[in-house]
Amino acid sequence: MFLIVGLGNPGKDYANTYHNMGFMVVDKLSDFFGVNKFKKKCDALIGEGIYKNEKILLAYPQTYMNNSGVAVKKIMQYYKIPISNIVVIYDDIDIELGNIRYRESGSAGTHNGMKSVVNMLQDTNFKRIRIGIGKPDGDLINFVLGQVNAKSMEILKSSFDKAINKVVEILNEH
Repeated sequence: MFLIVGLGNPGKDYANTYHNMGFMVVDKLSDFFGVNKFKKKCDALIGEGIYKNEKILLAYPQTYMNNSGVAVKKIMQYYKIPISNIVVIYDDIDIELGNIRYRESGSAGTHNGMKSVVNMLQDTNFKRIRIGIGKPDGDLINFVLGQVNAKSMEILKSSFDKAINKVVEILNEH
């Protein structure tokens, strides 16, 4: 079983913000894998699917970004998912808009959502896909919580495709 978690903030006010890249990729993954039913469980919205006879869980933590680790830990424990079968997808200001970066383990860096996940799991040996949103010209908080403009969204669509391809690659290697 694999857990694929998109980090973001719940609610319509945050739906189209740079900080919700993880949620946006999970939206695309749900279409790709045909997962259309999500239920509230473990402080998250969780959808179940099957890929090549392997159960996959897609999750949107409902704890808000800075407490994402609470939901990830609850899901991991409830479903008894090994740390090596967790993929976390999130935004990154240190990566150019439209690019992605994949790591099999590592630190949380400066991202508060990832700091929460690492802190709650007490482990860094899980996979992560970072979606580049670029550095802001002004205030960081206003930028990440700001609405993605149409030009940036066009660029980001290619990064969503790259992220989906990476998830499929991870699942195929398992």
